Amino acid sequence: MLTFVSEQIEHMPRNKCHRKTCFTPGVTYYKPTGIPLKLLDEVVLEIDELEAIRLADAEGLYHEDAAKQMGISRQTFGRIVESARGKVAKALITGKAIKINSSTITENCQESSNTYISNNS
Repeated sequence: MLTFVSEQIEHMPRNKCHRKTCFTPGVTYYKPTGIPLKLLDEVVLEIDELEAIRLADAEGLYHEDAAKQMGISRQTFGRIVESARGKVAKALITGKAIKINSSTITENCQESSNTYISNNS
């Protein structure tokens, strides 16, 4: 007769791999006009998510090229950009504020892309 002993194994999440960001936002909070901030819920966008949106959408890079620039795999980049787009869409559709968590910057690369500025485009 076999007896199985069930042990609870705690699964700890993997550490995030090191991600390079080449952009430091000048503005870290966006909110709908006409609604006091204290009445708004917020969506937090991590700095690597903002970088992924910048590379994929503003710079128009392919995921593979953007992933190389951030020092991560293409699959990881795809997950990050998907999460970021979902958060931005949720905030826009439901009227929530967007807070950019710039306190998570781990490494900035030395590239001219840090000066990305859009003039009403």
